[in-house]
Amino acid sequence: MTKRVITSVDVARHAGVSQSAVSRAFSTSASIAPATRERVFRAAEELNYRPNRIPSIMLTGRSGMIGIIVGGLRNPVYGSALERLSSGIRDAGFQVMLVQVMDDVTLDAAIDKLAGYRVDALIAALAIGTEETARALSALNIPVICFNSALTGPGISSVQSSNRNSGLRSAHLMHELGVTRPCFMAGPAANAASRERFAGFEEGCAAFGLTVMKLYGEDDYRASYDALTCALLAGHRPDGLFASNDLMGCGALDAIGEITGFSCPQDMVVIGYDNIPQAAWNAYQLSSFDQRPDRLVATALDILTRSLAAPENRLSETHVIEADLVLRRSTSRR
Repeated sequence: MTKRVITSVDVARHAGVSQSAVSRAFSTSASIAPATRERVFRAAEELNYRPNRIPSIMLTGRSGMIGIIVGGLRNPVYGSALERLSSGIRDAGFQVMLVQVMDDVTLDAAIDKLAGYRVDALIAALAIGTEETARALSALNIPVICFNSALTGPGISSVQSSNRNSGLRSAHLMHELGVTRPCFMAGPAANAASRERFAGFEEGCAAFGLTVMKLYGEDDYRASYDALTCALLAGHRPDGLFASNDLMGCGALDAIGEITGFSCPQDMVVIGYDNIPQAAWNAYQLSSFDQRPDRLVATALDILTRSLAAPENRLSETHVIEADLVLRRSTSRR
């Protein structure tokens, strides 16, 4: 026999209040006496009642859910940021809907899928790759916040790490360390953050009359290890390497360690990006830029709160958070 579903009528009868009082008790914006709300909640708990959100969604047009879009989670920095972001969204009184897409770099391919979700806002760990995707996201008519996206639009904001400036700082540090043959370990061409880090690094090196050798990988350890190993075995000998992220930096350090008579930091200094826990391991001690995920997330949540409070404003903001350079053994050349 099917168990009967408990309704708001049952809760009202059990609590000794009207059905409208039950509805007001479960609404964050309705006015109701605290004692009455407590009586309703107690009755709901005793009856194991869960309010149906569909009528509220139809009435207000809001689901109370925020979509978080992620690609691959191989890089530990994404897991840390996702945990902070989810916690902040729940603390603000919303539910989290996690949407994983196949692309690790941009959310362009997922736009049709995203349009089918009933969420109040979207926060994407992925960048917007094309103007066409930016227009499609804007047409959803909900706040959209992207991390490290160069493209924005009406209702679309971006929170970025200081990618270009960090590249400049890497070039200046390497110059101070006597580097004359700099190298950049790049991620995929579609990775906007990687492109900005390279642009800053190339600009900084050019100011010192240095030409940057560029190697390509797939934002992961193995691609960087293979790319630098091939370069070293082919006779290339950069004496300073700036990696687009820490996983690639660690791959480069292991490649250096396997080449006889070649070592870091004596023969090559290495700088990464993200300051993941692995960068501090004794086996690597990789100098790295800390993106300050606490500030990135706090800024995104601030934009979200203001966007939902005044949806007619359609905020379109770009915030750049300065990364902190954490120095370790990989740049300790004296």
